[in-house]
Amino acid sequence: MSGISRRQFLKTGATAALGLSIVPNTVLGKSFGHVAPSDKLNIAAVGIGGMGHANINAVKGTENIVGLCDVNWAYAKGVFDEFPKAKRYWDYRKMFDEMGNEIDAVIVATPDHTHAIVTADAMTMGKGVYCQKPLTHSVYESRLLTRLADSTGVPTQMGNQGASGDGTQTVCDWIWNGEIGEVYKVECATDRPIWPQGLNAPEKVDKVPKTLDWDLFSGPAKVNPYSSLYEPWNWRGWWDYGTGALGDMACHILHQPFKALKLGYPTKVEGSSTLLLNACAPQAQHVKMIFPARENMPKIAMPEVEIHWYDGGMMPDRPEGFPQGRQLMQSGGGLTIFHGTKDTLICGCYGNDPWLLSGRVPNAPKVARRVKTSHEMDWVGACKEDKSSRRQLTSTFQEAGPFNEMIAMGVLAVRLQALNKTLEWDGNNMKFTNIGPDETIRTVVKDGFKIHNGHPTFDKTWTDPVNAQEFAAELINHTYRPGWKLPDMPA
Repeated sequence: MSGISRRQFLKTGATAALGLSIVPNTVLGKSFGHVAPSDKLNIAAVGIGGMGHANINAVKGTENIVGLCDVNWAYAKGVFDEFPKAKRYWDYRKMFDEMGNEIDAVIVATPDHTHAIVTADAMTMGKGVYCQKPLTHSVYESRLLTRLADSTGVPTQMGNQGASGDGTQTVCDWIWNGEIGEVYKVECATDRPIWPQGLNAPEKVDKVPKTLDWDLFSGPAKVNPYSSLYEPWNWRGWWDYGTGALGDMACHILHQPFKALKLGYPTKVEGSSTLLLNACAPQAQHVKMIFPARENMPKIAMPEVEIHWYDGGMMPDRPEGFPQGRQLMQSGGGLTIFHGTKDTLICGCYGNDPWLLSGRVPNAPKVARRVKTSHEMDWVGACKEDKSSRRQLTSTFQEAGPFNEMIAMGVLAVRLQALNKTLEWDGNNMKFTNIGPDETIRTVVKDGFKIHNGHPTFDKTWTDPVNAQEFAAELINHTYRPGWKLPDMPA
């Protein structure tokens, strides 16, 4: 193996030659549990200009930052300057090839569309991963990372920091103790987006800055003509790179319902929005999901429940008895309303500041694990522990993966709304069961809005009709462009 990199070793099928589904960490480098609690982790970060910087700041006081990678060196300059001893890279693949033996763990904070491939490559190298939310851009990618978490056994954490907050744990404790009875409906909302959405695809092609590698930014997605409207921050609103307000904020706001109600795959979904464009997420959305009954808990039954999501200024109705004059949107620009048969529980973004509409303050036993440090440092602690006795992280991929499938499903419901039906979902097989083989779908390329002689006109430009099953399948499991490939799905 002396003449090839570890990444090449993985990609050339040497794992099969060894008769192993995953190469043990002892072959690839440090195995988890090897690092003594007093030692520092060597951490590399991919995507460092935005949330990646915040994640690095959370761990830099006790750990070593040894590798930094970003496709936009102007946006990343401040972080590069802060860590002059860390090796700098444009391409994470080169960093993994050259530094694989030095790296213990990886922080991933790239745009949504590259989360899965960077994370999966790190996991197959035996590295623990902290990946920003949403975990992935598609349902299939989420399922893959869930399976890889099981097969590799590396410590994983999604960056929905509210999962480690007291609010989330309190919500779980109250619901599991039966304080509001059986929950039959949950309504969630955010005040996002705070970035542009509902835009036509850019018609003007801008010059790519020398400090940006646009091909690497595009990654596994198609390479669009460069526009300054895409990068470095506004990518969230564009379907090729982001998942809109739902993908960004639902990981903070829907996590409490997912965790407290022990949700799995929805069986029915439907979405609606303001004008849906082919390239860009709409300005406002509403998604409804139906989840079947789950196994009852000791103090509470888990009947069928409907989950509603609102963004872009859309809001649920004020519950009966909600205090007059009190703002419905709660702390952090988020809202969750649990409708129970005995009471109504309301909380803000990240599960913060939970309260009951009745005014009662429950004295429920504290069952959910409390985290004594930051979300990131809890993951660092797990990276230093043996797998057999490792702490149970609050958003490990075994939980965050299925949860993120719920988020991706909301995006699918919106993007498939032109079918004008409630979509029926087979979660185990990752497919819709009520889209016919001859159904077609088309979307708006350009809104065509103009003012002519004081009157508005809407001369929309549409895509050609495409097969709806094929369109849905591509949204569920993206086709990566040549040169970019995910690992195979573990059994």
